[in-house]
Amino acid sequence: MPPSHPFDDDKLKEECGVFGVVGLAEAANFVALGLHALQHRGQEAGGIVSYDPGTGFNSARRFGYVRDNFTKASLMETLPGELAIGHVRYSTAGSKGQTAIRDVQPFFGEFSMGGAAIAHNGNITNAIALRRELIERGSIFQSSSDSECIIHLMARSLQRNIVERMKDALRRVEGAFSVVAMTRTKLIGVRDPLGVRPLVLGKIGDGWVLSSETCALDIIGAEFIREIAPGEMVVITQKDGVESFHPFEKSPSKFCIFEHVYFSRPDSILGGRSVYETRENIGRELAKEAPVEADVVCPVPDSGTPAAIGYSLESGIPYAMGIIRNQYMGRTFIEPTEQIRNMGVRLKLNVNRALIRGKRVILVDDSVVRGTTSRKIKEMILDAGAKEVHFRIASPPTAWPCFYGVDTPKREKLLAATMNVDEMREYLGVDSLRFISLDGLYRAVGEAQGRNASCPQYCDACFSGEYPVAPSDMIEKGFQVKAAE
Repeated sequence: MPPSHPFDDDKLKEECGVFGVVGLAEAANFVALGLHALQHRGQEAGGIVSYDPGTGFNSARRFGYVRDNFTKASLMETLPGELAIGHVRYSTAGSKGQTAIRDVQPFFGEFSMGGAAIAHNGNITNAIALRRELIERGSIFQSSSDSECIIHLMARSLQRNIVERMKDALRRVEGAFSVVAMTRTKLIGVRDPLGVRPLVLGKIGDGWVLSSETCALDIIGAEFIREIAPGEMVVITQKDGVESFHPFEKSPSKFCIFEHVYFSRPDSILGGRSVYETRENIGRELAKEAPVEADVVCPVPDSGTPAAIGYSLESGIPYAMGIIRNQYMGRTFIEPTEQIRNMGVRLKLNVNRALIRGKRVILVDDSVVRGTTSRKIKEMILDAGAKEVHFRIASPPTAWPCFYGVDTPKREKLLAATMNVDEMREYLGVDSLRFISLDGLYRAVGEAQGRNASCPQYCDACFSGEYPVAPSDMIEKGFQVKAAE
């Protein structure tokens, strides 16, 4: 497994990416390429399941990066067929350090009418209650993943075929789910009624593709057709093409706004908008809301770069790469001593001293989570001779944990949950600290009037504490949901 690094540990992490192909020879190879493009959504482990009429269902699940596992001919030859799905993952917050290969998706189940495999991006917020119920009724779980509940619910359904069983199962599920699944002949995609997590449809030759993001369509040369709508299920076969169903009650869309801020790759398209352009717009809004006199605007690489460019363009303050990221410190790097480990961020980032010395510096980052990395970066900038350091953050304060598929620290570990902005500025030791407002973020993603307070257009629970789906499991454990105003 890739070891964690201090720089990355202070970022919110998406937990999964999903990809599926039907109608292409050696489909698993296309899935491997798609997963490689989605590696930013999960770097701990990956898996692929394929189907071939001659050999049946075949699967491979491995820890580590896609490039280190699913590029080997000896492995890919064991995954024949024109239909395959895949998954990359992080472990959930509750299972850090306890991950077993049995937790790696896709999951497979053999039913009376044939087998089915499923890969899930998101988080089931009533998984504990479902798991308890299923175990009491005789189900035997093989993993600690909430996603396995879907397979057991399908197995217990009395519906006549796998597609209907999946509909039946997902109606019992609460929370966020973008699912890619497969039977012997069908590729299936489903988004939860709120559409919290992304899922898109593509086409390549005579084949069809489902993916978490459009950037993974690009890598295999597939044409982006459209997004799967919130609450929609698509069933795809070579014979009939794409069939669309709407098995859930219609609800207002609540797409995760943090996908625009950080999770999705900047070369993806979300809601018809370029992620890169949206992040540049966020920087422009931030410059309008939080101007400051300075000499240079620097991104905290790499996620702060588009917003820093936007801030520079709007403010007229020159943009500069004041911090350089070491792109070659991969997972094979060995940290042999405590002294080396304590170098922390310096192993990953280095200050461009010639650009920083004597300057008033604006540092633009996507978020502040625990604040530990921000403090270290500030120290590096000051050590390089900066006159002033001003932090500008391209998202509102992250004060609440996410329960919809994002690995978030407990609330008491989030800096914004225990401090106001002035206290955070003092804790970070910077000359000024400003976050984009929630309204400003909404304007940047295309909502000209800002946030609709009575019915927000996105899921922004990590900023507002307003959860569109009650986190049932966490409430059962004692989590205090924000009271309605």
